[in-house]
Amino acid sequence: MTTLFTVATSEGGSFVCTTPAPRVYLVTFTSAPDNRLKTSFLQALLRCLDIIEYQHASGCVILTSGIAKFFSNGLDLEHWHSTPGFIEQSFYPVLRRLLTYPMPTVALINGHGFAGGMILAMYCDYRIQNPAKGFLCMNEVQLGAVMTRPMTAIFDKKVLSPAMFRTLFLEGKRIVAPEALKEGLVDALGGLEETLAFVKERSLLALGDAGVYGSIKEEMYRDVLDGLESHEANLAWRDRLQAGKKTAKEKAVAAMEAEEKGQSKAKL
Repeated sequence: MTTLFTVATSEGGSFVCTTPAPRVYLVTFTSAPDNRLKTSFLQALLRCLDIIEYQHASGCVILTSGIAKFFSNGLDLEHWHSTPGFIEQSFYPVLRRLLTYPMPTVALINGHGFAGGMILAMYCDYRIQNPAKGFLCMNEVQLGAVMTRPMTAIFDKKVLSPAMFRTLFLEGKRIVAPEALKEGLVDALGGLEETLAFVKERSLLALGDAGVYGSIKEEMYRDVLDGLESHEANLAWRDRLQAGKKTAKEKAVAAMEAEEKGQSKAKL
């Protein structure tokens, strides 16, 4: 297996691109302890995708982790809230790049894929999960984290079962590999060997050769892209919703207080 290049992160992590087969680009990311999605991580991933597209022949990109336990444990919430522009300048650009990438992308989920880590995998074209260990989970409901529209929109397109959509987001259930396969969250089970076989069976290597693969995906996922490119509008919608709920609460509380006063006077 030949190493093509390495991109280091500012926090001591690395992205190593190797070629386990001709025109197959295996990008292995390692950012201890659990591949949390921070600015340096996401910018390094963008750099890798640029290098592959602009300096190498079209083929197939496989994303996986060099940490056995974790594919990715998701967004670093403290980093998110303390870093101005993090979502729209780092996280969304990665999602957009994957969604419109001009060659097939495969997430090889070797371990846990939680929250943002699962979202990252869902924005790839295909997903292959380790059958022996690791969960897929959207646990924001337990963390008390409100999600943005682009974080849920991709599931509208790729999760066929409304019941599983509800289970993922409103229950935060941990999904094991066999269930993930049954529900269509992943396309196959296995490791690198099975992933390479999957790439060959699906004839993925040639799909980007005609130069329209990314453009077709742009049309398929146009509404998802609209959400990624309308961050301010998404925030404004959330603010209006919160304001409406606050007003409704104030009216309800005032009505209950008035009713209680009326009942107290009646007793007198």
